[in-house]
Amino acid sequence: MDSDNLIRMANRIGDFFQAMPDRAEALEGIANHLCKFWDPRMRREFLALIDGGDLGASISDLVRSAVQAHRAAIEPKNGL
Repeated sequence: MDSDNLIRMANRIGDFFQAMPDRAEALEGIANHLCKFWDPRMRREFLALIDGGDLGASISDLVRSAVQAHRAAIEPKNGL
C-alpha cells in the first residue's frame, strides 16, 4: 500500500477524534478504528513507517500518541 495514503488516512482518523474533549478516549478511539477497519497488512506497514522514522512531521501528534499508547492492540496478532 502507498505509504502516503496510509499516513493521509491515519491523519484523517486523527482529525475526527481530535474534537473529543477526553484525550485518552480519543487515543483509544484512534487505536480501535485502526484495529477494526484496517487489515493486518495495512497496520503492519503503518507501524513499520512509524518505526522507520520516515514520517517526519507528516503524521499528526495525536495519531503518533495513539500508536505509542496502544501499540500492542494495533499490532497484528499471530502473523495475521
